[in-house]
Amino acid sequence: MDNEELSLFRDMARRAFEQEIAAHFEQWEEQHLVPRTLWNTLGAAGLLCPDVDEEYGGAGTTARVTLALIEELSRMGFGGIASGFGIHSNIVAPYIKRHGTEQQKQQWLGKMVSGEVVGALAMTEPGAGSDVQAIRSSARRDGDEWVLNGSKIFITNGIHADLVIVAAITDPGKGAKGTSLFLVDTSLPGFERGKKIEKIGQHSSDTAELFFQDVRLPADALLGEENRGFVIMMEELPRERLGIAAQAIASAEGAMALTVDYVMERKAFGQAIASFQNTRFKLADVRTEIALNRALYEQCAAEYTRGELSADKAAMLKLASCEMQCKTIDECLQLFGGYGYTTEYPISRFYTDARIQRIYGGTSEIMRELVARSILGR
Repeated sequence: MDNEELSLFRDMARRAFEQEIAAHFEQWEEQHLVPRTLWNTLGAAGLLCPDVDEEYGGAGTTARVTLALIEELSRMGFGGIASGFGIHSNIVAPYIKRHGTEQQKQQWLGKMVSGEVVGALAMTEPGAGSDVQAIRSSARRDGDEWVLNGSKIFITNGIHADLVIVAAITDPGKGAKGTSLFLVDTSLPGFERGKKIEKIGQHSSDTAELFFQDVRLPADALLGEENRGFVIMMEELPRERLGIAAQAIASAEGAMALTVDYVMERKAFGQAIASFQNTRFKLADVRTEIALNRALYEQCAAEYTRGELSADKAAMLKLASCEMQCKTIDECLQLFGGYGYTTEYPISRFYTDARIQRIYGGTSEIMRELVARSILGR
């Protein structure tokens, strides 16, 4: 798909999001949950998992199309939905596409494209966040089955999920080298969802704690090779962080657009706020920060398409873009004055939705450590 085709696809997606999401979004934010039917609606519109191969029901596009959809949702201020969409279309589906067996692809991908199945990724535990090597959930063999036990926390799409990719220890005592991934059907006995976790932002993104009590999984629920789960996670992190960066940059662009409109109309001391040097300089700084991060993002996205994006460069992008997002949106909110602190103005949602970006997908502190290792070799 060339740039012109991608631009047309973005236009189509924006119209669909305006029609299917915008009119209901405030209600969903108040309810702190989107309806399950939204996934079916997005699937029917061809907006889920577009880079899944055509033989499994997708459009067979490049990853850039999926990333473009994340951008449009984020730019429009639908941060919570963008996160859930990203987990489903930009993480879970690619895991299965790249590491699943033919049977697993046939079983799950088409249903993810249609929205019949909602996907979630369960890595984080109460004692294992960015340090995925500290995972305690376990799966042991029992004949031709696996028996899964443990719990996960802060799982995006946890309430609606029909399929969860779960990281569990399969060779105790070996840490990362003894970790495997499993495709868990949430209809299986022993699977339970905890109550929805309330957050300060991204309210329409459902986040839950998940419990696995002697969940019996068929042998073919193993994703990839046994004890290579950590390797798979590391291989997929660049794409995950690329998706988070897409959210960060597009959200900052959306917040700036709102701010420009506001300062052009709002008056103080007899003139538009846009007339004051402070406003003009702040906006100049915001535009510059966004442009710099946009340039790095486009470079990284091109490298990913060619299979060349390194883990350390993806970490740099995630670090820079998420820090920029929080900083620039804070500057934008300041220009709204007291109105920016009210929920009546969408800029406040851009602000609260942004804060998690420096935490999930690897904290900014972990990103700095990864970049430092690439520099110092230790």
